Amino acid sequence: MTDKKKPLVVVTRKLPDVIETRMMELFDTRLNPDDVPLTPAQMQDAMNVAEVLVPTVTDRIDRALIEAAGPQLRLIASFGTGVDHIDLKAARERGIVVTNTPGVLTEDTADMTMALLLATARRVAEGERLVRSGQWTGWGPTTMLGHRISGKRLGILGMGRIGSALAKRARAFGMSIHYHNRRRVHPELEQELEATYWSSLDQMLARMDIVSINCPHTPATYHLLSERRLKLLRPHCYIVNTSRGEVIDEVALTRMLSKGEIAGAGLDVFEHEPAVNPKLLRLDNVVLLPHMGSATIEGRIDMGEKVVINIKTFTDGHAPPDRVLEALL
Repeated sequence: MTDKKKPLVVVTRKLPDVIETRMMELFDTRLNPDDVPLTPAQMQDAMNVAEVLVPTVTDRIDRALIEAAGPQLRLIASFGTGVDHIDLKAARERGIVVTNTPGVLTEDTADMTMALLLATARRVAEGERLVRSGQWTGWGPTTMLGHRISGKRLGILGMGRIGSALAKRARAFGMSIHYHNRRRVHPELEQELEATYWSSLDQMLARMDIVSINCPHTPATYHLLSERRLKLLRPHCYIVNTSRGEVIDEVALTRMLSKGEIAGAGLDVFEHEPAVNPKLLRLDNVVLLPHMGSATIEGRIDMGEKVVINIKTFTDGHAPPDRVLEALL
């Protein structure tokens, strides 16, 4: 037996049972059994006592919260890949280490992106609503016509883990792969995917049939798809977003979709979620999902295991494997 004091870990949301059980075994853990998001005041209380905070991507950990946190807070072990909800600079200035859970959501998110791509182009959600409404009168040669995706050009914005996994799936469907990225991918991967690199995002957008958003949300990518860039898309183009809603100017996108200036969109994320633009809800050419791109049992457990490893490694006096560094974002 060891006399070493267990670190106090505060978890802001309900996690899979197996992960919560493991945390209770290893740490002095305070859970959120009701799964109700903490208010700013409750978050501040948590940060005043926790040595390790385990937030999720929906918890806003801003400078004010970090600067007012107790001196005992040494680690923010976020349950999620994105870190745009945490003020990393403020954390660094306070000497608080931040970790995330990269890699484990790649396949799940790529699957959902491909599903949204197919659902949008083939009008799956619209057809399902037609059947449920009782208004379907039977098959017809010109009824519910969508577009095949084989042979279409897919433009991937952000060729990281998820973008690359999506490209492999799309390639299997016979799509032509194009991408824009901060850095060109390794030549072997580019050759494997038969992918075309575009250093100019504008030039790529103007030539694609489908565009998928797979880049993280950072200050540099906020409204990366601005109204000006959206207007570069051809009227038959579809947009799919499983990244972050803030990457697209949602007001401009909604207006263009309603006018038929863009053929359709598959959205798993929204600029002001959980609020959704009411005008989007009224459009038949949009497939809307509740930020469920990574929502698999396996994925959530894998995320939790990474959180546990990051906490255990850090509290044992070692560098956590998934430390987030501002310079690498």
